[in-house]
Amino acid sequence: MVAMNMIQALRSAMDVMLERNPDVLVFGEDVGFFGGVFRCTEGLQAKYGKRRVFDTPIAEAGILATAVGMGAYGLRPVVEIQFADYIYPATDQLVSEAARLRYRSAGDFTAPITVRSPYGGGIFGGQTHSQSPEAIFTHVAGLKTVIPSTPYDAKGLLIAAIEDDDPVIFFEPKRIYNGPFDGHHDRPVTPWAKHPASEVPEGYYRIDLGKAAIVRPGEAVTVLAYGTMVHVALASAEEAGIDAEVIDLRTLNPLDIEMIVTSVKKTGRCVIVHEATRTSGFGGELSALVQEYCFHHLEAPIVRVTGWDTPYPHAFEWEYFPGPKRVIEALRQTMEA
Repeated sequence: MVAMNMIQALRSAMDVMLERNPDVLVFGEDVGFFGGVFRCTEGLQAKYGKRRVFDTPIAEAGILATAVGMGAYGLRPVVEIQFADYIYPATDQLVSEAARLRYRSAGDFTAPITVRSPYGGGIFGGQTHSQSPEAIFTHVAGLKTVIPSTPYDAKGLLIAAIEDDDPVIFFEPKRIYNGPFDGHHDRPVTPWAKHPASEVPEGYYRIDLGKAAIVRPGEAVTVLAYGTMVHVALASAEEAGIDAEVIDLRTLNPLDIEMIVTSVKKTGRCVIVHEATRTSGFGGELSALVQEYCFHHLEAPIVRVTGWDTPYPHAFEWEYFPGPKRVIEALRQTMEA
């Protein structure tokens, strides 16, 4: 076991898979010689050569179109979209080609593609470097959507994504690349080295997609979160002094509905936290599922804590970001209902 931040864990996952499987390729904007804008692929081109780790033009649609063709021929491309905000030009290739390939070919072809992309705010990236578009892709049949919250999970989930025979969108919460973030922006940054989930095996291991994790057991209320919001939820429950059970979803599609239902039936209350805009955010789907499966067990209305229905405002970063103050208010609201 080695202490890693999330960047190092992701790099280790790609390193392991490049070594294990000659069909694995890594490419995207600046991922080769430069090692990626966040250095997630640093050193991989030097180790594996320019034929397996290479740079592309600034052309997201072309990057994904190339990956679809490679996947159909049996390769396993791992592509990086430099920021999730720029994944939209590639959406047609993801939705119309990659997600449909297995179905339209009656299983003759698959699209074993992994699309890595940093997402979310908390770094003053403004409206064009802070978006959380995960709900768009959870709506698409044939795509899987994964969001880790720790270095340990990041490596295990990325390896599972690369080994999957279907396309996986792997969003990486960039605010926690270098350390967990509890939402208190006015406090010193805590490095991953001080967190137990920074202990990561150097070699191969995987975390199966579709398996959530209970990161804080509790009896009073269930909190559903993913990515950076897992750490905000943990801090909020602790500060509020509420016996909350916090579930890290890890994979949005496929979703571990069994764990969610078991928890909500036990607690009778549910708070959903995500950074994306509220309307049509993934929290709406989670709320509907909890209502469908747990209606007769609910003691209070389901509460959502989300970003606002606006572009991410550079000048009002922390008013938009769902921090502990808003999550604590939601926890108390559901407990008093």
